[in-house]
Amino acid sequence: MKTSAHLMSRRRFASVVATGAWMGWAGKSAVPLAAPKPAVRATDDPVVVRPIEYGLALRNPLMGFRPELGPKASEHDYATLVRQYIRWNQIENAESDGDDRIRKFCHNSWHGLAEANLKVIPRVYLHWSAENEKYWPADLRSGDYTSAEFRHRLMRLVGRLGACWDTDPRVAYVQMGLIGKWGEHHDPDVSDEMQRLLGQAFTQAFKRKPVMVRHPWDFQGFNFGIYWDSFAHVDQMKTHGVAIEAISPRWKTAPIGGEVAYDWGHYQIQPGKNPDDTVIDAGHRTHLINTIRRLHANHLGWVADYSRQLPATRVGAEEVQRAFGYRFQLDQVTFPAQWPRGKPVQIGLQVRNLGSTPFYSDWPLEVSLLDMESRSVTWAADFGGTDLRQCLPGDDWDADGQHYRIEPDPIRIQGEFSLPPSFPKGRYVLALAILDPAGRRPSARFSTVQYFTGGRHPIGQIGVDMDPGRVDLGGITFDDPALDRTLHYLA
Repeated sequence: MKTSAHLMSRRRFASVVATGAWMGWAGKSAVPLAAPKPAVRATDDPVVVRPIEYGLALRNPLMGFRPELGPKASEHDYATLVRQYIRWNQIENAESDGDDRIRKFCHNSWHGLAEANLKVIPRVYLHWSAENEKYWPADLRSGDYTSAEFRHRLMRLVGRLGACWDTDPRVAYVQMGLIGKWGEHHDPDVSDEMQRLLGQAFTQAFKRKPVMVRHPWDFQGFNFGIYWDSFAHVDQMKTHGVAIEAISPRWKTAPIGGEVAYDWGHYQIQPGKNPDDTVIDAGHRTHLINTIRRLHANHLGWVADYSRQLPATRVGAEEVQRAFGYRFQLDQVTFPAQWPRGKPVQIGLQVRNLGSTPFYSDWPLEVSLLDMESRSVTWAADFGGTDLRQCLPGDDWDADGQHYRIEPDPIRIQGEFSLPPSFPKGRYVLALAILDPAGRRPSARFSTVQYFTGGRHPIGQIGVDMDPGRVDLGGITFDDPALDRTLHYLA
């Protein structure tokens, strides 16, 4: 069953194609301009395109609702992240165990993630809750957090996790875990000495994957993100909420996330009785969104378990998903109407991040030429030196006005590209895409209605050694990115 929001989205695409209003700018709304715009001729060089914003939520990678690892995660409306708890003795039960045991466990557990475009946030733990739920390796003393032997094995394990996970495309972020119940750094707390040892070990082991810790007041001096296990809980807004704000601007380089809790304290006041209550009730939903915006939250679990079959939850969840993570708006794209073979041309774009967080991975931005009929890629190249991590959202959230008082600064990207002299003359569609480095396949999307299934954004027509006649995309049908489940990466 399609939601009313999705059906409205489809009608908007039809309106865009019918009016040719794709060349206009519709501000904060996904509704295209009502009046048709004249076609831009090839003589208007360079061409300036101002894409219309896609107003609905996107299932973009490395952000958003985060369920637990399981068979239903791939069916979630928005999930591209899953979390997995891993017992230490599942991946190492004796000192003689090597990296191969870790890799085999991950291979068996993470089968199918790449095809579903899901990435995992793993957490290794030693103690769950009850006294009999302890998972030390067989050759270590259960409950021992302090001996020299334990510390030696702990440091060795962290190094091995880095060797196995830091370059694994299936891993998004890493929750430190290990110490305390549930790996949440309490019962016992993480001592100052252990913070120093673990902080140095994780910093050394993970050069690429962001590491997250449980409490914002621990691991001072290290650039770790936070997993708050009671996000937006009324009983912790003045402790964890305030403390996460106090370590700002940590969010600019490390993710803030965690889960919403429904099992202790005054949770029924905020964030609500259960995930459905949180996303349906306007008061709870607004409280959660304001906290996401204020603290620059990237992803959250437990609330991800809302009932997908209820129309009201789907509408509310769509609003929450729009607040999470990054949201790249294409303000404008410039390109030449004609492209002489063998000669360089300039292609530029201006991007703003209308979300709550940066994009925490260095993924390439691609420009391509697509065949007019098949939409297949005939040529592609990367914008060299572009780092989308530098495209930051606004800051200082105004809950009353529902906007950031400090507006996001746009980034300007410029590239110089050449086609080989042998490239076929003709008319092509100029397109943009953000690629997952794992397989170099399109994955993260801009928030524009100009979209083709498969992850590329058509911008306009361009003529290679010829006048294209027109540069707009009139008559070309766009696809709805919310309905595209074809994206995947290579593990």
